[in-house]
Amino acid sequence: MTPYIIKTSEVRYAYPKSDDRWILDGVNISVAQREYILLCGASGSGKSTLCRMLNGLIPHFYGGTLHGEISISGLITANTSVGTLFEHVGIVFQNPEAQLFNRTVKREIVFGLESLGLPRAEIEKRLSSITELINIRDLMPRNPHELSGGEQQLVSIAAILALHPKLIVLDEPYANLDPFNVDTIRDLLKKINQTGVGIIISEHRLRYAVNDVQRMLVLHQGRVSLDGPPAEVLAQDVESLGLELPLVVKASRRLNLKKIHLNLDNFLSEAFARQHLHDLNPKELKPLAPGTETVLEAREIFYASDNRYVLNNISFTLKKGECVAIVGANGAGKTTLLKQLNGICRPSRGQVFVKGHDVTQQNASQLAHHFGIAFQNPNSQFFKLSTLDEIRVGPQVLGCYDEKWIETLIHLFQLEPLLHRSPYRLSGGEKKRVAFCIALASRPAILALDEPTAGQDGYFRRALGQLMTELRSMGLSILLITHDLTFAEQHSHRWLLMADGRIVAEGSPKEVMADKRAMDRANLNPTDSFKLLESCKKPFKG
Repeated sequence: MTPYIIKTSEVRYAYPKSDDRWILDGVNISVAQREYILLCGASGSGKSTLCRMLNGLIPHFYGGTLHGEISISGLITANTSVGTLFEHVGIVFQNPEAQLFNRTVKREIVFGLESLGLPRAEIEKRLSSITELINIRDLMPRNPHELSGGEQQLVSIAAILALHPKLIVLDEPYANLDPFNVDTIRDLLKKINQTGVGIIISEHRLRYAVNDVQRMLVLHQGRVSLDGPPAEVLAQDVESLGLELPLVVKASRRLNLKKIHLNLDNFLSEAFARQHLHDLNPKELKPLAPGTETVLEAREIFYASDNRYVLNNISFTLKKGECVAIVGANGAGKTTLLKQLNGICRPSRGQVFVKGHDVTQQNASQLAHHFGIAFQNPNSQFFKLSTLDEIRVGPQVLGCYDEKWIETLIHLFQLEPLLHRSPYRLSGGEKKRVAFCIALASRPAILALDEPTAGQDGYFRRALGQLMTELRSMGLSILLITHDLTFAEQHSHRWLLMADGRIVAEGSPKEVMADKRAMDRANLNPTDSFKLLESCKKPFKG
């Protein structure tokens, strides 16, 4: 008989004050020991809710209406405390910083062990074992809130793993990480799984996950729609369920290959014997007309923090109707640069011009007429009790309220069911959509999107791309700050590639990715579509 860590039986759940709107509606799953599972589906399909159930946060913390039964290692969650369940299932949230609250990394890891009342010798033994496994010894004396996103993810995993759970659940672990940090976490999770610990990751970025897992669970409208090995699941119509197929899967299906490939290198060894696939590469955006108006110009921007330059001699322009993507690894200075441009911070040296006027000394509220911004962490821009009030307040204060435009945005971002809910109580993906709506509500001339696709499903990515095209046709200029090179390749005219607070390359997406020296300096790899295009240019050596 297969030993299951988790079994659910006809689970239905509604959050408090949701008028019994079932987020999960008849979920039956079984998770065996040591399984590595990818949980995916459209935003709002119930992924985060299911994750919260798997360690007892639902029902004990969130409340609400729960029908059916969830069993963890034979314990019924409704009858078992969250503290007891910690020893069986650990969870790492989409924003790892939210669960870090101690002054040092060492204290963060030790805290949970002390809460279990373990002897000091056992605590030291586990601490030593975890720091060696995850290779975070150098981080131990540091403040967790001063670490990069990738480092915070490592610390959160370490704190959970130290409790010796049988299963670790990670909600969108790759959402806010650059490719290097994603690979670091992927390698760690594979190593953890090899020690016998089961893993469930909820993730939209399928290209990073499908190679590692044994099984995919696809949720749709609160139910398990598909369940099986990744290649078998991805051979079906998953795009209609809100998933975005990795390029290599699209290519395998386009060629009607018997085997759905999950790895690009393996695919290339077979596909060229059949045909070339140039049409899978994104078309470059139509060039701007000569003499197009410059709406934003940064001149020799320097910014110092803690006696060191975080930004070093940044200069670039943004034209009317243009989309410029600022790309680079975690810590390259992308978000810091954005804060100089919209008045949140002031440069130590240099100037910022908006439509020819020096705005270097203006603050964010003065620039709000020109500059709309959706932050990487939407919580930092919420302050109203309802989503509708949050959307309305900006244009009302600025005197540019347009009811029809607001209705258009609400429909576009599918926010109708969320309007009377608190923005703080929404899912990560829903909060992102609200933040985009807020940024556009005042019809700014410049729209800045900081990691807009993080935690978003295929539906939203396609809708956002179409929206950006429409906004550019209306003359809106867009700054796209992102780790998502695939999206940036499809929807931007130019890239500014950043590393160590500098722009190390500038040009079209293909021009920048072809600059291997600059890409290596920025610790980035080209997109799969760029690799495919380059391979098409070479003779096939099958």
